[in-house]
Amino acid sequence: MKKYLTQFKPFLVFISTFFAAYIIVTLLYKFYLNTFETNDVDGITNVVGKNVEQLMDLFNCDIKIHKSIANSWLEVWYNKKYLVRIVEGCNAVSVIILFVAFVLAFSGKLKTTLLYIVFGILFIYILNVVRIALLVVLLFYFPQYNHFLHGTFFPLIIYGAVFILWIIWVNKFSKYAK
Repeated sequence: MKKYLTQFKPFLVFISTFFAAYIIVTLLYKFYLNTFETNDVDGITNVVGKNVEQLMDLFNCDIKIHKSIANSWLEVWYNKKYLVRIVEGCNAVSVIILFVAFVLAFSGKLKTTLLYIVFGILFIYILNVVRIALLVVLLFYFPQYNHFLHGTFFPLIIYGAVFILWIIWVNKFSKYAK
């Protein structure tokens, strides 16, 4: 048994670090979410909504994003038409947690790891704001592609970007980079 533990030690360290980081950060996020009332929109989702609105305002779009009166989401009105809602799951925090857990599991030097995490979080956040803005516009003009755009195309982009960030991390910055 000791032979197998020694042989698979790098994998076991990676897996245990990944799951420990993922569980700890997820629990912290859940505690954060529990500080909000049932029909409140959490602060991160509110900031995402404001940033989407600011981005679209830069392009002179007729956009209004505000909290639903009776529900815990943001309503997105584009060209005076209610199009979509932004819920807590749209704020990309779950994707960011996955990214952070992976980078920590393949950590490198402390400063490099922390900088990569910070810049990765910023990149994912900005990509997510752009994703929501593009989704709003595309759903206005092509509502028949809602399932494809929301369920396939944009998740592929955001998860694909995270995958590329992971590859860059492992090959260039982690302790396993050659």
